[in-house]
Amino acid sequence: MLLVGDVGGTKTILALFTSSGSGWVCAKKTLYASADYKTFTELLASFLLDVDAAISSVCIGVAGPIVDGDCVATNLPWILSRDQISRSVHAPNVWLLNDLEATAWGLLALSEADFVELNPNAVQSQAGNIAVIAAGTGLGEALMIWDGTAHRVIATEGGHADFAATDQQQIGLLNYLMQKYDGHVSYERLLSGHGLINIYDYLKQIQFAPVNVSTENQMLTNDPAAVIGMAGVEGNDKLCVEAVNLFCRIYGAESGNLALKCLPNAGVYLAGGIAGKILPVLKNGEFTKGFLNKGRIKVVLENIPVKTCINPDVALVGALRFIEQMVG
Repeated sequence: MLLVGDVGGTKTILALFTSSGSGWVCAKKTLYASADYKTFTELLASFLLDVDAAISSVCIGVAGPIVDGDCVATNLPWILSRDQISRSVHAPNVWLLNDLEATAWGLLALSEADFVELNPNAVQSQAGNIAVIAAGTGLGEALMIWDGTAHRVIATEGGHADFAATDQQQIGLLNYLMQKYDGHVSYERLLSGHGLINIYDYLKQIQFAPVNVSTENQMLTNDPAAVIGMAGVEGNDKLCVEAVNLFCRIYGAESGNLALKCLPNAGVYLAGGIAGKILPVLKNGEFTKGFLNKGRIKVVLENIPVKTCINPDVALVGALRFIEQMVG
């Protein structure tokens, strides 16, 4: 039996897979609110309470940098240790991957039905580099480098690179956030759930549009980012509509930045929890506007596929695929 996981700042998913004649079958899958547990060890113990079967291998994607095989989570007060997990599970094989690294492995295993193409001019290719970017609780980025026969997955912490404003509106947003974050503003401060709230708050401060009282009341009792995103997609709140449009333009700009750094002729892939929720806005041209706003080098990006992954289990699929690659 194999144990795979996807650990994020908002939620953690653990799953067990058993082998069958036709491949791997999910025997158990549980979603947890990460904040409900003080440590990953505590959460893992809860998951394993009713598990009697032996677990041979473990692979878990974690939102944070992997150093010497272990991880201090970025948006959680958790430290994940391979040795501790191995003792808890009694498994000889344990791997921790950056969550975007796990996602990248998963993208390689999905079918075309799991993606929505955002670039109508895309020239599809299986060979070539791939860029992966995912906005969720945080912002993750990964590279998949083509070596001539296969893709090599490379984890990064590119989501923490400096935000680059591209117009007067974004310059104002940058100045606003520099005061809030003591001078340094990363792309994650904008391209994340909390980032969408930051954008909304800025537009509200500059009085871009009147405040919708109903929206503000909903934000008191529900996840504010989810409320803003839904209102922006539905188009019934001018502040939220502009917040989501601006989010998409910045998402496109950073996706284009990543593409220029690795020339991903096989595609730019959007993953993470936000893209699927705002897909109608991603498709309306705002994302593409930001993606192609690269001056004279625009021509390099015009035909690159840009695909949104709509499979929420892509990181679990990737962790499973990674185990298969390691142990056969």
